[in-house]
Amino acid sequence: MVANMKTEPAVAILGKILVIDDNPIIQRAVYFQFRDKGFKVLMSGDITEAITVVRQEKPDVILLDINFPDDFTVGNEKRDGFWAIKWLQKMQEARDIPVILISSASAAETEPRALAAGAVAFFPKPLEKDRLLAVIQKLIQDKKPAAPLVPGLRMAS
Repeated sequence: MVANMKTEPAVAILGKILVIDDNPIIQRAVYFQFRDKGFKVLMSGDITEAITVVRQEKPDVILLDINFPDDFTVGNEKRDGFWAIKWLQKMQEARDIPVILISSASAAETEPRALAAGAVAFFPKPLEKDRLLAVIQKLIQDKKPAAPLVPGLRMAS
């Protein structure tokens, strides 16, 4: 879902953030947090729809959940947020878009896997919105990070 421009505040757009999460509470919280800071916030509840949004809107940053209710396994590969990162990295128009993985899964177990998969950061749920905002602002300012922002350091306290 692309945010309705009639409800957007009259401020300069600082960047586009695509939120890929099936949880409408997370979507709304992130939408209002970042819209009020001057970002255009795009939302998708599933990975397939998100790929279309990426092609059409070319967001500056992607905030991606790991688990979705329609996750399924094909062969030995689970189609989840990790699978989505691989898919995005194969897309010419998406491979340079930084991805931040989010999940309610254990940060100690999930963060190393997220960074190894190509995410620039990992945030556990509930999200620390101020820290997330700072990371997103830095990503947009730097445009193309070459490596994780702080290797081995969890983004959440």
